[in-house]
Amino acid sequence: MSKIPAQREYFLDSIRAWLMLLGIPFHISLIYSSHVWHVNSASPSWGLTLFNDFIHSFRMQVFFVISGYFSYMLFLRYPVKRWWKVRVERVGIPMLTAIPLLTLPQFMMLQHVKGKTESWHTLSAYDKYNTLIWELVSHLWFLLVLVVLTTLGVWLFGVIQRRLKPGKFFTDIGMGKLTLLFLLLGVLYAALRRTLLIAWSPILSDGLFNFTVMQTLFYVPFFLLGALTFISPRLKDLFTTPSPACLLGSTLAFCAYLLNQRYGSGDAWMYETESVITMVMGLWMVNVVFSLGHRLLNFQSSRVTYFVNASLFIYLVHHPLTLFYGAWITPHIHSNLLGFLTGLVFVVGGALILYEVHLRIPLLRFLFSGKPQQQPVKSQA
Repeated sequence: MSKIPAQREYFLDSIRAWLMLLGIPFHISLIYSSHVWHVNSASPSWGLTLFNDFIHSFRMQVFFVISGYFSYMLFLRYPVKRWWKVRVERVGIPMLTAIPLLTLPQFMMLQHVKGKTESWHTLSAYDKYNTLIWELVSHLWFLLVLVVLTTLGVWLFGVIQRRLKPGKFFTDIGMGKLTLLFLLLGVLYAALRRTLLIAWSPILSDGLFNFTVMQTLFYVPFFLLGALTFISPRLKDLFTTPSPACLLGSTLAFCAYLLNQRYGSGDAWMYETESVITMVMGLWMVNVVFSLGHRLLNFQSSRVTYFVNASLFIYLVHHPLTLFYGAWITPHIHSNLLGFLTGLVFVVGGALILYEVHLRIPLLRFLFSGKPQQQPVKSQA
């Protein structure tokens, strides 16, 4: 175990929490967007569709950069086996807990809302299995991807540690070279997807393959970029220094993303084009988000610490709360904007109440955090 203390990056903690909490307005706005979801309002809102697309275009790319950053920091602190065990417990236990307590009841609720309960027996064994994978993993997919990335990290981080010395690589790297690299990675990912579509299209509809292979392949460059940022002062400075070029590039990339959403076709090249756009836009948005967060969020605060600690639990419970709201409350609110704002109050308020309740139950605290609960030390008389 390394004895070198690591300086706490408060702005990265805050950004990670905000990215998690952005899942709430993302999913509530999805109800009122033009995208087809489990539950939708009677008429879509153009403004909320735009808002939803903006969050979706960059949020998880930046999140996985931060995950890679902190994962490598802990990799240097612990022996490899203990590092893997700690990391997998931190993400795997909450994921496995949320399936029976959250996504299974959520699935049963949606079956009832959509009237599919009666037709369940008509599905083949594989269709039942695949449906359960998609529905039970649901919004927990990023935790599953983190388990896979952590397992891959045992080898990948070992290579980085052996071959790259801190402060002595990427000294001449610039955003231009990184952009070309991520553009190439986006094209390679798109080519792989197109090849699979031609050679064996059903595999792309398989939930387990999608989560463990396709999502992992897309986000592993961002995960590794986070690890490299931890040990490269040049990369860290590159992302925390505001860049007008990255801001402009992100704006143009988002416009391209919207045009692809509007005029692209799933039967043509829409998904491949989206992967290229979001790969490059994700890189540029790392600069935009990091530099803004470094300027505004790089401080310690008890209130911020509260939401940093609460963000995972709030994210886990917000999804069934959102679907409940969309299924039974949304139809009674005819204004999309009012419905969206009411949904925020309902979901955030409900999630905070549940968070406070779970803090008072040691077993739930452990299951939703993956952290062993320390027993209070009794003082001797």
